[in-house]
Amino acid sequence: MASSSSDISGKWTYRSFHNDPKLVGDNQKAALDLIFAEANLSFEPVSSTDFLGWLDWTGGGMDLKGSMTQGSPDTPVAFSIVGYGRPGTSTDGWEYAYNGCLAYTWPNGDRQVPALVGTIVRVKPHSGKPAGYTASFIAVKA
Repeated sequence: MASSSSDISGKWTYRSFHNDPKLVGDNQKAALDLIFAEANLSFEPVSSTDFLGWLDWTGGGMDLKGSMTQGSPDTPVAFSIVGYGRPGTSTDGWEYAYNGCLAYTWPNGDRQVPALVGTIVRVKPHSGKPAGYTASFIAVKA
């Protein structure tokens, strides 16, 4: 089955998480502290394999450029994205890289919402935080 960048186009709800293996149990604050970022995510195809995107949150955002590889019944659609902070804003100079894939669609799934899963890395230091920090993310189709 051939795939195209339209497979991930549209609006998504994005959340990234600190990769802390510690269990949080019923500690709601500890669970919330795992959230690295939460935002609205949008993708727009510019070709069958390339897309532009926007990651927007209250008080900030980044512009995204990405590409994807074809999926098959045994291999999910995979993508690679670079996010750039917006000049003249609080994210000016930021750069993050994202790698991920379209999550598996269960044949007998009940009301499954499409999801993207992957990891991110801070490419350039900013706000006193070093480059190299990694986190995991999930985005669900809005």
